[in-house]
Amino acid sequence: MMARLLPRRPGGRERGDPFPRRVHLVGAGGIHISAIAELLLARGHLVSGSDLAPSAITRRLQQLGATIYSGHDASQIGSAELVVATAAAAEENPEISAARARGIRVATRAETVARLVADRDLLAVAGTHGKTTTSTLLALMLVRGALDPLVLLGGQSRDLAALAPQGAVAHPAPGTALRDGSGAHAVVEADEYAGAFLHYEPRVAVVTSIEPDHLDYYGTEARLREAFAGFAARVVDGGTLVVCADDPGSAALGAAREAAGSRVEGYGIAEERDVAWRATALRLNDDGGYDFAVRWNGRDLGALSLRVPGRHNVLNALGALAAAMRAGVDFHRAAAAAGDFTGAHRRFEGHGDVTLEGDTVTLVDDYAHHPTEVRATVAAARQRYPGRRLVGCFQPHTFSRSAYLLDGFRSCFEGLARLYLVPTYAAREPASAGLDASALAHEIGRPRATYLEDLDSGADRIASELEPGDVFLTLGAGPVDRLLPMVRARLLARGATP
Repeated sequence: MMARLLPRRPGGRERGDPFPRRVHLVGAGGIHISAIAELLLARGHLVSGSDLAPSAITRRLQQLGATIYSGHDASQIGSAELVVATAAAAEENPEISAARARGIRVATRAETVARLVADRDLLAVAGTHGKTTTSTLLALMLVRGALDPLVLLGGQSRDLAALAPQGAVAHPAPGTALRDGSGAHAVVEADEYAGAFLHYEPRVAVVTSIEPDHLDYYGTEARLREAFAGFAARVVDGGTLVVCADDPGSAALGAAREAAGSRVEGYGIAEERDVAWRATALRLNDDGGYDFAVRWNGRDLGALSLRVPGRHNVLNALGALAAAMRAGVDFHRAAAAAGDFTGAHRRFEGHGDVTLEGDTVTLVDDYAHHPTEVRATVAAARQRYPGRRLVGCFQPHTFSRSAYLLDGFRSCFEGLARLYLVPTYAAREPASAGLDASALAHEIGRPRATYLEDLDSGADRIASELEPGDVFLTLGAGPVDRLLPMVRARLLARGATP
């Protein structure tokens, strides 16, 4: 039996914990839902759950004491008094249907998170891109600022795991998406899918970017932007909306809220924009990131150094800094936390090197699945590995996204010398919802894309065609990262050395 991540609290009825004793989770293998499960287990609740297939996450929940089922069946809700369901679960899911038939409350993941943080000053990070990195940085800044926040992320962080509350057991790699701090603040990654972020009432809200995405749910870009406007309007009286002024969508949202009388602070790099928070004097450092100076309302606050690459991460750090200082964190403590940040899981995450014919082949994974994210990741790789050939393998995430973002996908891979595509990660969609990976491959002209039928045979081809000195990137929100150990093994069989 694995030791608990968090000290167990007796009774499960303390501050911020208005939950019945028995809770069942539909979609327990998801990052958000599993974090809720771990919190409830640590607080003494009896937790059960289900997911389509076992995973490292569901196995960990079992080790922590949860009863986890593979597949969905009405009998599995047992004597649950509350059912928490992922937004991806259909209303006709047998466990949800059974709960409703028996009069058991069914809550969404976002409703549940809102209940968990109802008695805290909430700092919520939303945006099409960058919200996991920004919310992770913000959480680390609050921890290092001695505010001991409750944290619920949409990705896993080794840095956050290393700063677990006293007495907690370190979370295994690749890290943790939660922290059950006892302070007055909570940090939540506020996801826009299915309007999840409309359940929150933040004291400080950060909006990193607004671009077309999740149109399978919203239908139109206008409705998506309306949802972000609704989120921004939920900032509590006296609170602050923090927006990235370098992103047109976020900047427009900030201007609209400011006109409505809300307190808005912008952040950015571009000199032509009037912002409260600005990064200046950017300079590449030896770690592959940027050193820069921070100005607040024209006042020099000091220097900040990042180890993670990319100008987009300078913006992410600025957004986190603005929110952290609004919460009361000293600049120098916040800057020190940012300087130690190694990155969130699957966000430009290194998977080591091998030596092939006397030169290095580097393996990197990134969660990028939107054209803007892909473009930023390729640019960061070019910055981090100047002069080296970049080879990428992209897994599209949902058929509809490939269709409505097709123009962006046609050009976002420029900068790669070679590109492979593997079958689309369908998530909740049928193939008829849009464009499959094979069709998308034919639409990409620079570089020309090669479609691979599956990961196994794809690993054979990729490993046979990689050259000494290459950087190989896996890109996508699905399980494309499984390619990395497969490619490594085949490179070693080809004669490479660790």
